[in-house]
Order: sequence, then C-alpha cells, then structure tokens
Amino acid sequence: MESVTDAAGVRKVEEVKSAARVLEVLELLGRDGARLSLAEMASAMAVPKSSLHAILRTMQARRWVDVDPSGTRYSLGLKALLTGTAYLAGDDVASLAGPVLDALAEETGEAVHLGRLDGTHVVHLAKRESRHALRTYSAVGYRLPAHATALGKAVLSQLDPAEVQRRLTWPLEKLTPDTVVDPDAFLAELAEARLRGWAMDDGENAVDIRSVAVPLGVSSDGGDAVSCSAPRSRMGDDRIEEVAQAVTEAAHSLSMLLKRLGQH
Repeated sequence: MESVTDAAGVRKVEEVKSAARVLEVLELLGRDGARLSLAEMASAMAVPKSSLHAILRTMQARRWVDVDPSGTRYSLGLKALLTGTAYLAGDDVASLAGPVLDALAEETGEAVHLGRLDGTHVVHLAKRESRHALRTYSAVGYRLPAHATALGKAVLSQLDPAEVQRRLTWPLEKLTPDTVVDPDAFLAELAEARLRGWAMDDGENAVDIRSVAVPLGVSSDGGDAVSCSAPRSRMGDDRIEEVAQAVTEAAHSLSMLLKRLGQH
C-alpha cells in the first residue's frame, strides 16, 4: 500500500496498487476523450507495459475499455458511460436542476450550466444549449480550471482566502490573455464576487466568451454553482446585470429545493 494525498493536498489514504492502476487508466483515458497506445499509457503512468497490458485486457473484457480495429489504441468503454450516467441520476443536485436550467435557458436564450468544484477544477454536471447558432462549446463531464471559470470562482468566493490558496495550484495557469493569475488580483476578484453574490469569467477561459455564475453552496469536498455563458457580442456590459439577476434567481430556486431535501 502507498500513502497519497488528494487533489486538494490534504486527504491522505492508503492505496491498493492494482486498484490504483485501474483508476489511473480510467482517468488517463477520460482526459478529453483520449485514444492512447499501450506505450503512451505506460509512459504516462510510469508502469511496465507487460503489467499494464494485463490490466487493459481485463478492463476490455469487462467493457471499461475499448480498443480500435488495429488493436493498438485504447479508449473508454461503454461501461464508463453507463457508470457516469448512473452518477448523475443518483445526484440530488443534478436531478433537481433540470427544470431550473430549462427556465433559465429559456429566459436568457443562452447556454446555462450546473457545475461542481472538483479539486482545482470545475466539472459540468448539466447543460442547456443556447438558442443561437453562434454558441460556446461545452459538454456534460467537461472539466475546466476553476480559477478561469465563473462557475469555479463562484464556489471559491465562498471560501476563506487561506482555503482558496490551499486548494488551488500556484502559479495559476494562464489560459487566455485575460486570465487573472496574479494572486492578489485573483483574491480581490473573489472578494468582489462574494459581496455582489455572483462571479464572472470575462474571456478568461475562452477568448471573447463571458460567463456569470452564482454559488449554491460549498462542502468539504467541493461545491456547486449555476452559470450562463455567451459570446461577448451578446453579453455586453449593458446586459451583465440582467443576466446576473436571472442566474441569481435560478440559483436561489434550486437552493430552496435542495434545502427542503437537506442537501445544502
């Protein structure tokens, strides 16, 4: 067994090596829909190809991993999709969010998301598309750096500055020319978001895309938020307050539903 820490750097657990390697395979193949060769995976995981090949054969037999017709490149299998779908079906926040997200998308006409903080990233649990032809790309399961997204900043704004500094990986990654990476400026932005009740991503994750997000709550493991995103051409300074109000009302409605279930 090996002692490790989680993404936040605090929770220490004892790992079973064989189980850890299976999970590493799933995590590696789960990054952006990767298709990787045995050699590429062995190099990334720093394990012998012979050991990894045996693991992959077992995972393929149980449909957790697929292999292409050439038999050389691996990807996630159907069982991974079924398990991910079951996670969403069993999650109270994702289950209750549907009608709220539908209404918000109808009101704004823009893409809306439910996101959850996961270590240093935020993961999309649900999405509603924009009605416009020009729209932002994202999908359920999409994982983005929390510091460069409105969803991530909305949840982080509810934490003490010391907790934020502990949770994130410094120096922050600069995804676009507008990504805020200076520690003082970033913490000041979170303080402003906390005061007004909503956070903003102004082209910090994708150039010319703006997002507004409102937190639902935080926990020891993470937290959830609701957002609305659109190209800057449709979300100018004159519309930000309007969108923020709509997202705030949607987040409040969902929070009330969750409180009745004792989830937040």
